[in-house]
Amino acid sequence: MTRILVLQHDPSDPLLLMGDWLTEAGATVDVRRLFAGEELPADLTGYDALISLGGEMGAYDDDVAPWLPATKAMLAAAVAQRTPTLAICLGSQLLAVATGGAVTRGEDGPEIGAYLTAKRDAAEADPLFDALPMTPDVMHYHYDVVSSLPPGAVLLLSSTGYPNQAWRIGPAAWALQFHIEPSADDLRAWGRTEGREAVGRLGPVLDQAEDAMGTVWRDFVARFVRFAAQPADEPHLLGHRLPIHGS
Repeated sequence: MTRILVLQHDPSDPLLLMGDWLTEAGATVDVRRLFAGEELPADLTGYDALISLGGEMGAYDDDVAPWLPATKAMLAAAVAQRTPTLAICLGSQLLAVATGGAVTRGEDGPEIGAYLTAKRDAAEADPLFDALPMTPDVMHYHYDVVSSLPPGAVLLLSSTGYPNQAWRIGPAAWALQFHIEPSADDLRAWGRTEGREAVGRLGPVLDQAEDAMGTVWRDFVARFVRFAAQPADEPHLLGHRLPIHGS
């Protein structure tokens, strides 16, 4: 079985739907609840892949979340070792900082609720993103953004709001600025903690996005598990030849 280390940074953002998707795809998960004091492993020995989830803190908030420096070091090591990695929302921002990118507060305000993204040309040569529709639905809940991609990163999805919606660094580490793991009700529950009503992008359009995302992102997670199950020296990953650096 494919063994995946999962880093959970916030009690409100566990694997949620993605937990079932990973199990369906044949993976076993070792979830480390870092917010609760559970420790990171010394390294990634024994794991086939790494997932870093979201959280309320920022990528530079080492004083608020003292496990973040070790998390960023592990993400950098995963990229260097070409360990398949999936970084979501805060996870994507941690991956960016760990590999030379930058994270800032979104100048145009937060993205919260249902949004559309659009594939970039590079997505057609990517083993996870090639099969996505041209404008996949996503769910957002973030204030910070990856304002500068790491050197060599390959942009895969953009939007009219913030351009760096999804990207890859190296041949095996992917970052998603959005969430694929919550249901519409989960996202609305996050909104209620800030007094947000279920209207606009948190209204019926969010339910429509959830329906559209159910198959698209479940299949995406299954492709990630298959990717992680391949031998590390496999030159044609899921039928694609990937450059190590972007262009």
